[in-house]
Amino acid sequence: MIDLRGKTALITGGSRGIGSACVKLFAKAGCNVAFTYQKDFKAANELAESINDRVKIKSYKTDLLDETNILETVDKVLLDFESIDILVNNAGIWQHGPIEELSLADWKNTIDANLTGTYLFSKNVIPGMKENNFGRIINVSSTAGQRGEAEYSHYAASKGGVISFTKSLASELGPFGITVNSVAPGWVDTDMVSGVFADDKYKKGEAEKIPVRRIATAEDIAGPILFLASELARHVNGEILNVNGGSILCG
Repeated sequence: MIDLRGKTALITGGSRGIGSACVKLFAKAGCNVAFTYQKDFKAANELAESINDRVKIKSYKTDLLDETNILETVDKVLLDFESIDILVNNAGIWQHGPIEELSLADWKNTIDANLTGTYLFSKNVIPGMKENNFGRIINVSSTAGQRGEAEYSHYAASKGGVISFTKSLASELGPFGITVNSVAPGWVDTDMVSGVFADDKYKKGEAEKIPVRRIATAEDIAGPILFLASELARHVNGEILNVNGGSILCG
């Protein structure tokens, strides 16, 4: 039912986890896909090569902490694909940080990667979307941004900022045919949390706390992101779509 043929999506952090699942799902929907990665060229290259020839796909090495590099990436994507119709701000980091041990450098690094990176990518794709009177921006936030998260205050603060940023842009850009929404996952079984989930007992315990009794996969998050990018969601704007199996019931 979802058909994105003729559209181009830029997906940040697309070489693994939720981003990789998005790349595959958007391509399956007929969308051309540009995606960024930071370090793992091999994974990015293998992902691009695994997509069949029905769509155009290309990866771009991008440093989320480098404003100039982000602008260069957007310019390259526009040159290669002619337009960016959909932006998925997915790239980010999650690192442990009890407040007494949390350095200013670690605080800034998380805020810059998760929040400032979202701002910079959005800022640089919006002019083209306005020109075309069409755009879809989907920001990956987190339940931590809604309720907080002990020993991850910098992460929660960054994702709370993404949520407020989403709502602000939705109001500002709606008149230009651009909708802005967010998907807020809870636990997702990806490389980002592989360290804490190495403890099988802990992982099982966390799954038992979720009403549906399972940890989300990356594909569980990519599906709602695809929905928000589609015409099915054309009247959805400024929403935070919680995808957590019912573990945290936030409005």
